[in-house]
Formats: sequence, C-alpha cells, structure tokens
Amino acid sequence: MQFDSFSSFIHMGGYAFYVWLSFAVSFGVMAVLVFASYQQHKSHLKSVVLEQERQQRIKRAKQNAAVSASHDR
Repeated sequence: MQFDSFSSFIHMGGYAFYVWLSFAVSFGVMAVLVFASYQQHKSHLKSVVLEQERQQRIKRAKQNAAVSASHDR
C-alpha cells in the first residue's frame, strides 16, 4: 500500500490541496457538462415538437384552402 494510514492518504504527502482541488474541479466540470447536455437535449426535443406542429398547421391550411376552393366553384 502506498500510504501508511487513511490520514496520510487524505494529506497526500503535503499535496492534498492540489490533488483534491483537481478532483473537485474535474467533477465540477463533468457535472456542468451533464447539466448542459441535458438542457440542450430538452431544447432540441422542444424544437422538434414545434416543427412537427408547424408542419401539421401547414398541412391543415392547405387542406382547408383546397376545400374552400372546391366550394367556391
């Protein structure tokens, strides 16, 4: 084993601040990436739903225009 005790493991031979800070920064960056990815995924899903609704409105408008044109004859 590299360390004599759990306390020496925590102190990391006098470099504990740098070691644990690097772990904290790494996990913090990963957490931000996960959160940002989740938000972006939600945004993309919302835009897909909005586009589908738009396409349905266009299709209905074309159908309504065709029906009203046939009634005008």
